[in-house]
Amino acid sequence: MWYPLVRRLLFQLEAEKSHDLSLRLLKLVSPHGLLRRRLAHFPQHPVKVLGLTFPNPVGLAAGFDKNGDYLEPLLGLGFGFIEAGTVTPKPQLGNPKPRLFRLPAVSGLVNRMGFNNRGVDYLVEKLRQRRLPGIVGVNIGKNLQTPLENAVDDYCCCLRTVYSWADYITVNISSPNTPGLRQLQSSAYLNNLLTGLDRTQLELLEQVQRKVPLLIKIDPDLNDAELAALVETILHHRVDGLIATNTTLNHSYERGGLSGKPIFQRSTEVVQILSQLLAGKLPIIAVGGIFSAEDALAKLSAGASLVQIYTGLIYQGPNLVRNIISKFTGHSTQVKVIPSPPQEEG
Repeated sequence: MWYPLVRRLLFQLEAEKSHDLSLRLLKLVSPHGLLRRRLAHFPQHPVKVLGLTFPNPVGLAAGFDKNGDYLEPLLGLGFGFIEAGTVTPKPQLGNPKPRLFRLPAVSGLVNRMGFNNRGVDYLVEKLRQRRLPGIVGVNIGKNLQTPLENAVDDYCCCLRTVYSWADYITVNISSPNTPGLRQLQSSAYLNNLLTGLDRTQLELLEQVQRKVPLLIKIDPDLNDAELAALVETILHHRVDGLIATNTTLNHSYERGGLSGKPIFQRSTEVVQILSQLLAGKLPIIAVGGIFSAEDALAKLSAGASLVQIYTGLIYQGPNLVRNIISKFTGHSTQVKVIPSPPQEEG
């Protein structure tokens, strides 16, 4: 009931300033036990995916907390998991401001952030410091100045650095805001990238003696043939799942990637296509335009095992998480669960 008033006030500010302020306010109230009390009475719906047991299937998508500064307050909102990042080997400022824009008329956002973050070492230190338990994934990318031909070096660097501290790792090759990045989804680049990640993951598995699931995040603008080629490539490598989808460039608004309600239909279609192509071999985390429990259920019906929200949280507020989970528990919804593949010997 209170969130519409808060949103009205926050929407008076420029979008990125509003985002930063809301996170700082959330962190301010967190130590007083309000979020812990909320979490203690939160509905749960455990789901086992990727070899992990998620308290519930609703996660926070990457980009909301790029540097891991707010992991505990965000987990306190009741999310089943948080995805931090995107993080790169070296800190970078991202694109010039303004770079985040609200579209209230269509319940959307456009961003052209450009992987602004404090670097992978900073994020790892935040992961080391956290005390509130919960599943935290890390979304990794490449630095702007790194040529596509050397992108594998950046991704492997991040993989090595976060491996011991992440519950799962997402390889972001689908952001539209780093020039050329989406080319990494093509077979010519993807096979080389995944070969390098395979090799690094095997080395880390031997060192750490723990399998950390590796996922690929894809964009919604791939056509059916491109999706089929992508799935064919990843099934030959040590990929454990897919996240569908990132933002779209197919719009006529401000330059950048569009998220929110306008992307719901296409992102759900992509989940359905991937589900048919994968035929149960890998799980899918669905993200894109979830504003209600019904939206989340549509993603699960399309073939997803878990869902993530971002823009919906901004427009609907924290109660969106509870509303979705309550729908699951109240209707005994069967979430599609994909068993994790057996671990290979290092």
